[in-house]
Amino acid sequence: MAAPRAVLLLSGKRKSGKDFVAEELRSRLGPDVCTVLRLSGPLKEQYAKEHGLDFQRLLDASAYKEMFRQDMIRWGEEKRHTDPGFFCRAAVEGALQPVWVVSDTRRLSDVEWFRDVYGDVVQTVRVVATEETRKRRNWVFVTGVDDAESECGLDQGVAFDWVITNDGDKVALGEQLEMLLQSLHRSL
Repeated sequence: MAAPRAVLLLSGKRKSGKDFVAEELRSRLGPDVCTVLRLSGPLKEQYAKEHGLDFQRLLDASAYKEMFRQDMIRWGEEKRHTDPGFFCRAAVEGALQPVWVVSDTRRLSDVEWFRDVYGDVVQTVRVVATEETRKRRNWVFVTGVDDAESECGLDQGVAFDWVITNDGDKVALGEQLEMLLQSLHRSL
């Protein structure tokens, strides 16, 4: 596995548009240059195996996933306490592109693991959207989810290198992404 030239750790609240921003970056850089990695993928895959569940259905935004969300969060926390890098190592396995975008960084331990392993090529990116925007995207506050570490773990303790506002203004979003892309091109 080749070492990445840039690792972008995206974080933000549910329905802030982290996945959309990650896909925009991959689209603009091209799939040969950029890959999107998800920490939740290995988590959901392992959780599905251990609990006899449908892994593919845990990946989508379905009611099926929501039935297991709180237990999956609890289970994932137990795994992380035992081995903080477990899901991070699984996510990067086989990644060959020079730019990695981790679309769902949620905890300080994730940021610390990537910084420890990949050093100065790591940049933190916070994707923000107003509560009103998130509600328009069908976000509803869920106790035990939206107030848990999986959603609030990076609300403090990280000085973000980039803050991307994603409230539906395509022009403003494009300008912000362009600034980030120009910075990335200097490291390639």
